[in-house]
Amino acid sequence: MQTYQSSELENFEEVSFKTLSALRQDKNELRRLVLGVRKDKQLFSLCEHYDILDKIVLHSDEEKSFRLRLHIFADDYFDRPHNHRWFYSSYILSGGYRHIIFSVDAKGSDPETQHLTPVLIRHEKKGDFYTLHHSQYHSVTAEPNTVTLILRGSAQADRFRVMDRETKESWWQYGAVSETEEEKNKKRMTLERFDFLVEKLTRIGVI
Repeated sequence: MQTYQSSELENFEEVSFKTLSALRQDKNELRRLVLGVRKDKQLFSLCEHYDILDKIVLHSDEEKSFRLRLHIFADDYFDRPHNHRWFYSSYILSGGYRHIIFSVDAKGSDPETQHLTPVLIRHEKKGDFYTLHHSQYHSVTAEPNTVTLILRGSAQADRFRVMDRETKESWWQYGAVSETEEEKNKKRMTLERFDFLVEKLTRIGVI
């Protein structure tokens, strides 16, 4: 009789759920981790600011390539259909978002927008948890004050695909190791921005 073997994604999901659930239920520990980032030069250097999203890195295991992050979404956040370079799990701490999962009908390695078909549309709300395979294409449209706790696994690829359903354009994006210093500086978080985010996370009751 053949014995069922858990997949790598299932194993990652099991570990992620235990880790993120425990931290979600301990607001004092989450606050301690957030405030500790300001004093940790290595972690702070990994934090990123974009026009529509901020990423605070709470823990980084470079040997195993795991990262624990807070994602703080701008009120008008939406993204284009894309996949990832790694497995990740997400726990919604505040707000929520409309989440579209796509199937991709493409024989080649460079899928285009016409190959996308929505197969699952759901609303992720506070308290929801999910794990996504790195090859899965999805997109998100967030509510105001949306914050998620993310556990990111090791890289499974050196690039990911982004598609714009309005312009019909598609392109590959690469990891930080392929970025120039100018590109890294553009998204580097300032102390002023970090302090603003701490105030916001406190005000909306995340920490």
